[in-house]
Amino acid sequence: MATTAYDDGTVHGTVAAGFEGVREEFAAVVGELRAAPPEAQLVAYLDGRRVVDLWAGPGTTADTLTSVYSMTKGAAHLVVALLVQEGVLDLDREVASYWPEFGAKGKGRLTLRELLAHRSGVVGVDGGFTAEELADDRLMAARLAGQQPFWEPGTAYGYHAFVIGALTGEVVRRVTGRSIQEIFEERIRAPYGLDFYLGLPTALESRRADVLPMVPMPEEAEQLAANPTAPESVTGVAFNQNATPPTDLAAFANSRAVRVLGPTSPGGVGTARGVAGMYAAAISEVDGRAPLLKPDTAAEFARVHYRGTDLVTGNEDVFGLGFEEMSGRYRVLGPNAFGHSGAIGALALADPDSGVAYAYTRRRFGFPSGYGAGPENYRLVEAVVRAATTISGGR
Repeated sequence: MATTAYDDGTVHGTVAAGFEGVREEFAAVVGELRAAPPEAQLVAYLDGRRVVDLWAGPGTTADTLTSVYSMTKGAAHLVVALLVQEGVLDLDREVASYWPEFGAKGKGRLTLRELLAHRSGVVGVDGGFTAEELADDRLMAARLAGQQPFWEPGTAYGYHAFVIGALTGEVVRRVTGRSIQEIFEERIRAPYGLDFYLGLPTALESRRADVLPMVPMPEEAEQLAANPTAPESVTGVAFNQNATPPTDLAAFANSRAVRVLGPTSPGGVGTARGVAGMYAAAISEVDGRAPLLKPDTAAEFARVHYRGTDLVTGNEDVFGLGFEEMSGRYRVLGPNAFGHSGAIGALALADPDSGVAYAYTRRRFGFPSGYGAGPENYRLVEAVVRAATTISGGR
């Protein structure tokens, strides 16, 4: 499949034949956000082959490493999915049977399946986490084990923004003796040469670029000022606004301690190439290697395990196991699509039905910030999948 290179001073990179429309859509998005450049990367794979590789912004190249926030959860829970697939973990076994300390304060009956679906009720801790704790999954897990849940475990859903990776990671550690970070590195990142790290090596610091703050329009600034988050609310606890001082998302991601330890909820660092490559490996043959996930495993982790109001964000939402369910939001995707967004506006996913793996990263926060994929992803995902479907003959 032939590729075309672009460098018009704004958008750079290549697209395979048939994906020219993706480049046009990406250029349109970047043009509309020119007042506050998103500093974005967009990469897509089709059946294990890279077909879109684009980037834009005066401070961003294809190799620029940046925080991917909650897209990190996709890496963490790809590890969990592999361990479930291999019979190492049982989705319907109680978390406390693996991790006895977690059973305190009425959490003893919660299953791993319910935990992965963000139903534990333990979205944070009284008094908040320190900066040191937020950077370290093990320190967070130790405090979360004894925490009174903020709703009855298993009865409702609320986004475990900073903590889900620490919780599932402690289960993995108790069973395997290894951290999610170690398993990801050995079984996924290193074998595929992925530019996506749960713990950034010092040698790569020179390629990293800081996250940039949002530049709101006047009406957006007014809306933000009019709707502050109460620190002791469930939302405030989940986003560590009950800490002293409250956590600032940009300062968190720009912290060297976070980059070194790679906490598995929000602390990954990578490029769109690296993240899209991970999702391609999850569902497609890549470099002669079979897909990491069998179809039934991918379908189990993708299928809806909760539909309703998120007690943390207040949004109507759906969730799979560790991954966000994607087809309800992006109608062009198949029912087994799975992935995860990132607070800065980023998104990554895999769609087994079309064979597409997609990653969109950005360095600048958009509006509204802190709650996942930016609205431009609707257009970009559709452009990628439409091109893939046309090339593949509709599957």
